[in-house]
Amino acid sequence: MVEMSRPDKKPRGRVRSENLAERIYEALKQEIFYFRLLPGDRFSETEIAERMGVSRTPVREALFRLQRESYVEVLFRSGWRVRPFNFEYFEDLYDVRTILETAAIKKICEMDVTPDELNMLKTVWLVPDVERLDDPALLSGMDEQFHLLLVKGAGSEEMARIHAGISERIRIIRRLDFTKPPRIEATYNEHGKILKAILQKRPEQAQMMLKAHIEESRSEVRKITLHMLHSAREESESEFLARLGQENM
Repeated sequence: MVEMSRPDKKPRGRVRSENLAERIYEALKQEIFYFRLLPGDRFSETEIAERMGVSRTPVREALFRLQRESYVEVLFRSGWRVRPFNFEYFEDLYDVRTILETAAIKKICEMDVTPDELNMLKTVWLVPDVERLDDPALLSGMDEQFHLLLVKGAGSEEMARIHAGISERIRIIRRLDFTKPPRIEATYNEHGKILKAILQKRPEQAQMMLKAHIEESRSEVRKITLHMLHSAREESESEFLARLGQENM
């Protein structure tokens, strides 16, 4: 008996190609996140393919995905470039994020029943000091989840979808907020106060604290980003001069 193939089943080669493109996408994104690829850096698909030991096809797929997410841009007949850092762009995203989150707080405070998302956040952020975590990478994800669940708790799928998209785009700088230990402690304290105000049905106070919390985070990541960009450029220039000196010996 001949087994009929399922029409919705992807060929193995296609699945492998998609998995490879996904790995390249994640690798390039990390290089951009950690400034190993600096804003303004130019490169070609061939250069990336040779460095990663793959063909150009999955590299191109990964780059087009990064382009859709505004991390890179294609240059006419001259390859690709990491998008120059645009703080005004991120400022706009932070403003939209603040609007969505303050609106979510108002909706939650008007509810008769506490949403499950808020109960989940209580178990994470309203904990004794000895139970607080201190891993920066872990806290970065937890912080993003705090704000995502806050908006999701308002019950609007469209608000949550828009907010998730914004969170993805600002992650490149937002994660830097946890590279300094004092910011970890501040985040626990501020998240806790915001949650308590919401649970006590005090929307104006919760909104005010949330705005201050986001503004402080935005200010910190701007300073850290500028410092890291400056350090990365200095290191890159030093490596270039060192190679140039070796070639001229």
